[in-house]
Amino acid sequence: MTSAEDAPRSAPPGAIHPVLAAALADRGYAQLTPVQSEMANAELRDADLLVSARTGSGKTVAFGIAIAPTLLGDGARFAPADRPLGLVIAPTRELAIQVQRELDWLYAATGMVTATCVGGMDMRKERRALDHGAHLVVGTPGRLRDHISKGVLDLGALRVVVLDEADEMLDLGFREDLEFILGAAPAQRRTLMFSATVPRGIAELAKTFQRDAVRIAATAASEQHADIDYQLMLVRRDEREHAVINTLLESESRSALVFCHTREAVRHLTARLANRGFSVVSLSGEMAQSERSNALQSMRDGRSHVCVATDVAARGIDLPSLDLVIHADVPSNPATLLHRSGRTGRAGRKGVCVLIVPESRRGAAQRVLTLAKLVATIRVAPGIAEIEARYRRQILDAALATAAPDESEAGFAAELLARVSPEQLAVAFLRQQLSARPVPEDLLPLPLDAVQARKSLRDRRAEADRGEPEVREPRRADMQGGVWFSLSLGRKQRADPKWLLPMICKAGGVSKRDVGSIRIEDTATLFEISAERAAEFADRLGQPGGLERGIVIAPVAGARPPSGRAKPDHGKGAKPGNKPFRKPQHRGKAATGRPGPGGKFKAKPPKPRT
Repeated sequence: MTSAEDAPRSAPPGAIHPVLAAALADRGYAQLTPVQSEMANAELRDADLLVSARTGSGKTVAFGIAIAPTLLGDGARFAPADRPLGLVIAPTRELAIQVQRELDWLYAATGMVTATCVGGMDMRKERRALDHGAHLVVGTPGRLRDHISKGVLDLGALRVVVLDEADEMLDLGFREDLEFILGAAPAQRRTLMFSATVPRGIAELAKTFQRDAVRIAATAASEQHADIDYQLMLVRRDEREHAVINTLLESESRSALVFCHTREAVRHLTARLANRGFSVVSLSGEMAQSERSNALQSMRDGRSHVCVATDVAARGIDLPSLDLVIHADVPSNPATLLHRSGRTGRAGRKGVCVLIVPESRRGAAQRVLTLAKLVATIRVAPGIAEIEARYRRQILDAALATAAPDESEAGFAAELLARVSPEQLAVAFLRQQLSARPVPEDLLPLPLDAVQARKSLRDRRAEADRGEPEVREPRRADMQGGVWFSLSLGRKQRADPKWLLPMICKAGGVSKRDVGSIRIEDTATLFEISAERAAEFADRLGQPGGLERGIVIAPVAGARPPSGRAKPDHGKGAKPGNKPFRKPQHRGKAATGRPGPGGKFKAKPPKPRT
C-alpha cells in the first residue's frame, strides 16, 4: 500500500504553468507525485534547488514543472530558437533520450525545440541541430563538454541547468566534466540538482555551484521502495540460471529486467533464455546506441518481455510496464541494490524484486538488505509442480475465454466434433498450448545439513574446538553399501562441503546424487560414493586435470562408516596423477632448492675452511 508521504496529491491551483497544466491533464495526470507537488510551489520559482527523491518518483516531469517559469515566464510559446535557454545533464544516453521524450510531450504546445548531445551518437548531426537552434539541450557530461570546448554549444544565454541523478554522475566519474560545464554557464542562472541521495560529493558540488539552494526531501529514506515486494530466493550455487528461468516462468509479470554483474554474464544468460523460448533482449556497455535503443523500444512495445542488463547500461531507464526485477548476481552494496530495484515499483505501481542468492552467500545478501534498510521474504525457487500448475490455469482460462464460433467457423467446428471426440480435441489443445511454453528446470533441494541445521553456532564452534568432525548427512536416503574415499583437505584447510562437493564430482565424473555422507576431520575429509558408481569414480581419479596440484583423493583402507576412525590411504591407493604435495623441510641456511628422495630437502655439506 502506498504510504501517505508517497500518495499523489492535487496540484495547488495556478502553481503550474497553464500550458503544462493542460498537457498534464491530457496525459491523464489527475494528481501529482510528492516531488512533482513540491516543484509546483510558486515560492520556489526563482530558487536553486537540491532535491532528493527516489527513483521512479516522476522526477523528469517534476523538474519540467520547476523550470517552466524560468524558460517561459508568463508567455505561452517560445520565440524562435537561437542559443539554448535550458540545459539538462544526465548520466547515460538512455536517460538523456528518455528525458527528452518526456519533456517533448510536456512542452509540446509551447513550440519548444530540444536537442540531444550524447555519447555514441553522430556528432555532426548534433552540431547541425545546435546550429539550427534549440531552446533546451539534454546531454551526457562527456559529450556536452566536447561541444562546449569546440565552440559548438554556446551557453551564453542559459537561464537554468538541471543535473538529473547527480549522485550517479559522480559515481561514474563525471565530476570534472560537471565542474567544467557549470563553470562555463552564466553565473546568473538557476541550478537544480536531483539526486536519490545527497552524499558528501553532492553537497560539495551544491555549495560550489548553487546559490542559497533550497533543500527538498520529497521522500523519507525509511519509505524507499515501499511499493516493491522483496524476495530472497535461496538456491544451490550451480543452479542460479535454472532459478532465473523458473522465476520468470512462475511470474505473472508482463515485463522483467534481469541484472548481471558483467557483460559476459549478460551475453551468456541472454543466449540461454533465447534458447529456452523467451522473447529476450540485452543491454550492456559494449552495445552501440542504436542497438540499445532498439532493445528498449522492443520492451516498451511488448515485442520482448525480458531484458538482461548490466548496472551501467540500465542506469535511469524507465520501462512503464516493468513489474519484476531479478538480481541474477547478488548486489555488492546497498546503493546498487536500490538502483537496480528502483526500475520497478515506480510512480505508485507495484513491483517485485527477487534476489537469486546461492546458499553460501546468504549472509552477504542479508547484510546488503540490512544496510539498505529493506526486509525481504525468504523463499525457495519455484519447482516444476508450481510452474505446471500455473500453465494449467492459463490453459483453462484461455479455453473459458474463447468466444462462440462465428459463421465462418461453425461448419468446420461441427465437422471436427463429428470426426474427433471432445477428449481428443481437448488433448490436442492441451499439447499445443504446452509445446508453446518453455519447459521448467528441475531444481535439486538445497544442500542443507539436517544435523548441522539443528545446531547453534556456539555448538558448532565448540565441536571444532574439541576437534570433532563435521558430518554432512547422505544426499540419498537409499545410500547403502557405498565406498569410502578420502580427500587430503580438512578443517585446518577450511574445507567446506559447499565447495568440496563440486570438486569431488568433477574429479570422479559423478553427479551430486552419487555422493553420500561427507565427514570433515582435522587434516582430511572422508566421503561416500554410491556402490554402483564407485568403480568408475576410482578409475577417473587417475586422469590428468581432475584435481588441483597437491590435492589427493584415494580409497579408504578398511572402509568403515564415518562414525569410525578410518585412516585415509595416501600410499598405494593414490593414483599416479594425484601425487601428494609435501611441504619442504628447510634445515637452516644450508637447505638447497632441490628435494631428495621422499620429498625431503638435503642439506649442503659445510664448506671446508681455508
